[in-house]
Amino acid sequence: MRWRGRRQSSNIEDRRGGGFGRGMGRGSGLRIPARAGGGGGIGLIIIALVLWLGFGINPLALLGDRGGGGGTYQSGSSGPGVANTADETDDFVATVLAETEDTWNQRFQASGETYPEPTLVLFSNQVRSACGIAGSATGPFYCPSDRKLYIDLSFFRQLRQQLNAPGDFAQAYVVAHEVGHHVQNLTGILPRYHQARQNMSEAEGNALSVRVELQADCYAGIWAHDANGDGIVEAGDIDEALNAAQQIGDDTLQRRSQGTVVPDSFTHGTSAQRQEWFRRGFESGDVTACDTFGGAI
Repeated sequence: MRWRGRRQSSNIEDRRGGGFGRGMGRGSGLRIPARAGGGGGIGLIIIALVLWLGFGINPLALLGDRGGGGGTYQSGSSGPGVANTADETDDFVATVLAETEDTWNQRFQASGETYPEPTLVLFSNQVRSACGIAGSATGPFYCPSDRKLYIDLSFFRQLRQQLNAPGDFAQAYVVAHEVGHHVQNLTGILPRYHQARQNMSEAEGNALSVRVELQADCYAGIWAHDANGDGIVEAGDIDEALNAAQQIGDDTLQRRSQGTVVPDSFTHGTSAQRQEWFRRGFESGDVTACDTFGGAI
């Protein structure tokens, strides 16, 4: 991915090293230290996987979340990371966020509307959002109540090492997917989704959640389409994103964690579905091609 030297977003709030304190402005927080083997991070991710996939319990709910837009990932081959240093990873994330801003600003303007840009919050270990308190094990997530994306950048290491999804474009897909939830919030999809879930059974609610997540995957594909047009995408990048989509499918995660697959508990979609909807957005470049609901809400 040709990201170096491009514009970086200023919509970054750095809360690393500050507990639940206020954001200190990009670059002023402590860098995330490397965790020793056997540390709490991996164990928490395994617990989150068991809760989410085995019992259908969203870890965010246990931490007080009642309004989240859906954390995308429950927990990455020992391939190269996006960057060689923590500073470079910060620059990468700020650049990807800027690229998503360009995509959605242009698309909203073309429709005669304004795109309120989201803020990306960098945290370590635990963070307080308007949707409640969340830990790193939750994975990256979007909170519609404060219109902010939250990510502990140590997740990128987990993406490589635990989910076998290396590569910078796999990581860009993570950010673009969460931005997709922001677009859903602005267009009224998330509010309608949360309202509809109140009157649904758990299985029905899970099925609707899958539609929400697949649309965010498609919106990530829309961004990849525009990034390709801007000359950012390199050979192999789309394969990295598609591999990430495959590795985080509900069926793949369940098979890996518990050996069996329980379709009624799916909340994000199968590997094939996630790949299909990302590819659909990328190949079409058409937001109308991302209707995963078909009148369901």
